[in-house]
Parts: sequence; structure tokens; C-alpha cells
Amino acid sequence: MLCYRFRLYPTKTQEKDLAATLDVCRTFYNGLLDERKVGYENSHTVTKTEQLRRVKELKSARPEAASIHSHVLQVVAADLDKAFQNFFRRVKSGETLGYPRYKGRDQFDSFGLKELGNGFKIDGRRLKVSGIGRVAVRWHREIVGTIKTVRITRRAGKWYACLACECEAETLPRTGEVVGIDVGISHLLATSDGEFVENPRWYRAGQKDLRRVQRSVARKKTGGSNRRKTVLQLQRHHERVKNRRQDFLNKVAHRLISRYDLIALEDLRIKNMVRNHHLSKSIMDAGWNYLTQKLEDKAVSAGRLVEFVPAAYTSKTCSRCGAIFENLTLSDRWVDCACGLSLDRDHNAAVNILCRSRLGQSRWVSTQGTGLSVAQEAVGL
Repeated sequence: MLCYRFRLYPTKTQEKDLAATLDVCRTFYNGLLDERKVGYENSHTVTKTEQLRRVKELKSARPEAASIHSHVLQVVAADLDKAFQNFFRRVKSGETLGYPRYKGRDQFDSFGLKELGNGFKIDGRRLKVSGIGRVAVRWHREIVGTIKTVRITRRAGKWYACLACECEAETLPRTGEVVGIDVGISHLLATSDGEFVENPRWYRAGQKDLRRVQRSVARKKTGGSNRRKTVLQLQRHHERVKNRRQDFLNKVAHRLISRYDLIALEDLRIKNMVRNHHLSKSIMDAGWNYLTQKLEDKAVSAGRLVEFVPAAYTSKTCSRCGAIFENLTLSDRWVDCACGLSLDRDHNAAVNILCRSRLGQSRWVSTQGTGLSVAQEAVGL
């Protein structure tokens, strides 16, 4: 399954209809949530099937809901059920609970349709949505596969259509190359081949403008139109930072997947690491979690292998003799060992990560002055 996101350019009338649809969906969501809470208090479990029957009641009771396709409201009920499933999953696993919440006016920004040809369809160069009309779309790329569902989203005052498509995986030809990757803050990542990718630090680069907009928001009167306009500017600033970061990381992931048959990464506990207030901003700005998730997703369709190895002592271990650098600190960016190894700290860690992978444990050779690296033959892939 692939998701294609395209920018929508609705007219003013269509934009009002989209906003009205979101408002009806939000009200319906809150009503279903309230029904579940009351049912639980009265020792009655309200199921998804029971709530799907409320769709006809809502459409008949509220005139503004009459023009909304039934699938839109059915998707709302399915979204709430998924929220409760995630809640109970977190309860069983002992994670932070996060009980589903009521949605305010600015906290509900998407609705979906679940069948092409029944509620939405591609009409020439436009997307025809039931109750909205033919909306102009910027088709910036070709759609591969069969379109299944669509979700209309609003982000920072802009509208997007997210099309979920089912397609065949395109396996890339084998290259015979493998790599270990160490993610960091000084460098975004270092490879066992000695290559480094610099960290652009998108959030920090735009922090000066961000502070200016935040001060402007703080000076505006709550509930006023000027405050809403300034909040929209703030949202667009964050969206731009996010888009620049994701675009950069997507390109990095594409290059790695195209080149290597196996990619070994550290199994980092990022949620625990960001509790360090000295490093949390830099870790989140680097986007480690997004990069690893993107590598996993691309590897599935490309026929590559992404392996996670234990992260303990990857930086403090000599990649040539296995000695432990007990006094190594975060400020030390270069390691020197008695065995003659002199290497960048992150490069040394990347070599250790690769050697801890299944392929690295099965076959490795020594290289001149750079520690250990895996043979180029993709053994066992």
C-alpha cells in the first residue's frame, strides 16, 4: 500500500463546504465518544457495529449532514474505534494510556471516503468529492497502482488529498553491498564505508523567525481575527520546517536503499533519549525515528533488508581489537586505540554496528587502518 498526497485548490465555496464537513464529522465523533463513555459507566460496551447504525439517525436529524456521504461518517466511527483499540493496546503493554479525547474546533482536520467510485472519483484533472464538487488538484506525480481510499486533510490552512493505492512491489536488483549506519547529532549519520551526511538542523535554522512569530501570537487578543491569522503563519512556519526535513530524509533513505542490500542500524530507544533536556531538541530536529521508519518502509518494497542491532557500547568499543574506551565522553569525536586504530568516533560506531549484524557476524575482513568491514558479497541475503 502506497499513499500519494496531492495539494488541493478548492474555490471559496468548496472550502466552506469542506470546513462544514469537518465540523459535522467532529460533532459526530464527539457524540460517539460520549456514547461510549456513558455506556462504560453503565456497564454496557458500545461496539463499532452499534455506532455505525447511528449514521442514518444523524443524517435524518441534522439538515447540514444530509449532503454528506454516508461513508464519511462511517469512517469517523471507524477512526474512533481504532483510537479505542490503540488505547486498550497501551493499557495491556503498560505504556502511557492516552484515553481518546473530545475534539475541539482546531483539533479535527481530516475526513475520509473508503471506495473509489462511491463518494469520490478522478474526473479528468480534478477530484470529484460527494457534497463538495470537482476540486482542482496539483498532480505532481504519476499514481502507480489501484486507488482504494482517500482522506481529505487540512494542514496550516491548506487542503490535501491522500490517496491510498494498492500496487505490486518493485524489487531492486542486488548490488552486493552492505553498510552499517550510526545516527548522531554532530553528523546526521555516518556509514561503515567512511561517508558522512551532515545534519542540516532545519528547526534551529528557522528558530529566529519562529520566535518572532510566537511573540506576535502572544500579543494578539485571544479569539480575535488577527490572532487566527498569526496562528496560521505560525502553523505554516512549522509545516515548512517539517517539509524540508522530511524531503531531505526521504532523499537520504532513497540513496541508501538504492545502493545497499543490507542496512544495519542501532536499536535506539528514542522515547527515552529525548528525556534528556540537553539533547532532546537536537534529537527531534535530526528526525532519527522518521529516517529509520522510512528505511524500513522502502526496504519492504525494494527487497532490501534493514536490521537493528543492540546499541550498547557501539561507540566505546574499538572496531579492530574490541577494547573498551572507558573514559570516552560525548565531546570526544575521535578515538585512538593502542592497537593502532585512529578513527572518527561515528565511523568506528558504524563499523561496530555492521559487525554486530547477522551478515557481519558470518563473514568479515580487516581493512587497512579503518577497522572491520563486511565483505562485499551479500552472504545469506
